[in-house]
Amino acid sequence: MHQGICVKGVDMIRQVAIGSIGLCLVCVISACGSSSSSPTPVTAVAAAVSIPVGARTLGTSSYVPNPITITSGSSITWTNTDTIAHTSTSTDAGAAFDSGSIAAGAKFSFTFQNKGTFAYHCTFHAGMVGTIVVQ
Repeated sequence: MHQGICVKGVDMIRQVAIGSIGLCLVCVISACGSSSSSPTPVTAVAAAVSIPVGARTLGTSSYVPNPITITSGSSITWTNTDTIAHTSTSTDAGAAFDSGSIAAGAKFSFTFQNKGTFAYHCTFHAGMVGTIVVQ
């Protein structure tokens, strides 16, 4: 009598396990088969670059972070935390921008539409250089 109950219990456990595995497979297969008909939009974000104190002598550390990577359509705001004026001026024609003089404590923003890698510099201090990567 006990053997019959034991066998029925094992059979029931097998059926539950097989049913659970089947349900999991259905969920996995249906998730894999679903797709969106339109691409997921990339959200443009704002990024910040700081011009630190003593930037005119810092070379590639004159703009922080450097390089900076953003998505197309995003803006960068440069903030001059130094005690003297600087510029953020594109070297490359693909992203033509020129802040003009950014006074101590002032800011300049630019929105990047074109993808690519763009060099920029300070027109007042030749050694101040930076790079922007737009994806």
